Amino acid sequence: METFLLFKDLIGKHVYPSDWMAMIMVQNRVFLRAINTYADTMNLKFLNNNDFEVQLWNNYFHLAVAFITQESLQLQHFSSTKRNKILTKYGDMRRLIGFAIRDMWYKLGKSVCMCVCVLCVWEYMYVGVFDSETDSCASVCVCVGGNKICFIPGMVGPILEMTLIPEEELRRATIPIFFDMMQCEHTVSTHFHKFENEIILKLDHEVEGGGGDERYMELLETILLECAVARPLLRPEVEHFVTLVKGLLVRLLDYRTVMSDDSRNNRMSCTVNLLNFYKDINREGMYIRYLYKLRDLHLDVENYTEAAYTLLLHSRLLKWSDDQCSPQFEVRSCQTQRQLKETLYDKIIGHFDKGKVS
Repeated sequence: METFLLFKDLIGKHVYPSDWMAMIMVQNRVFLRAINTYADTMNLKFLNNNDFEVQLWNNYFHLAVAFITQESLQLQHFSSTKRNKILTKYGDMRRLIGFAIRDMWYKLGKSVCMCVCVLCVWEYMYVGVFDSETDSCASVCVCVGGNKICFIPGMVGPILEMTLIPEEELRRATIPIFFDMMQCEHTVSTHFHKFENEIILKLDHEVEGGGGDERYMELLETILLECAVARPLLRPEVEHFVTLVKGLLVRLLDYRTVMSDDSRNNRMSCTVNLLNFYKDINREGMYIRYLYKLRDLHLDVENYTEAAYTLLLHSRLLKWSDDQCSPQFEVRSCQTQRQLKETLYDKIIGHFDKGKVS
């Protein structure tokens, strides 16, 4: 376990200068062999329920994702000559570790929930008969083989980061993990809300940071819908999820494109599209995040009146109560909704005053 943490630390700290490519690739090849060797040991000794170590597997997945997403392996950023030289000598290590992550995930097994009646089992075992129409049940839900659920939603973000790497075969191999996560959570909870919420949150940050493209959106839609064909009961929820994420991706990609645009109106338009989208799907935290981005756009051009109206939208979400603020509401030292609402109104009044002067 400590070795995984050490490897992750070494990968993040860049032991060699970035232009020492040969040494970096040799180091990565050593890391890859070591990680795969440890993975074999984990499968042999730490996979069964009695010996299963959640933290060990968690450290493995985070190390593997840190390895695959490190800058030195992102071949799309290199010249074609340098890229071909690396592929010829070392191969694409992203594929190798990506396929390993996929295989390790599926080795965690399936999560199956069964409702078992204690009285039924006792009567069948000791009496030999059971009349389901006359006897009452005492059902207990038992989850079997639920190791995967330990990593939902914690591993959703890292897996998303891996699938966003612009490598076609890697994406095709790893995107199905999302469907497996949905299926796993649905089996346990009859929904996959945790997975959905985490995807929306992480996708926003990843796309804003440069990840994702239209091809990713196409693959995500195609692969998830193909996976859902075999699960007719789950299919409507998967289709709804795909529509939701596709709509979000379209807006996020537009937003990222116009952020480098000279047109202030285009930037504001895309920001408003995003905040309205988050409002429509009841993602209050993300809605507030883009409210403040819109406010900043107004302040950049000294449009204080519009900035005040933007903050007013946030204030309307708050109550005149001493209830604690939700995490997305907290601003500096404000602890209650009343305090935050008062602080916002002070700022709103200040912006309106500046708007009158200008």
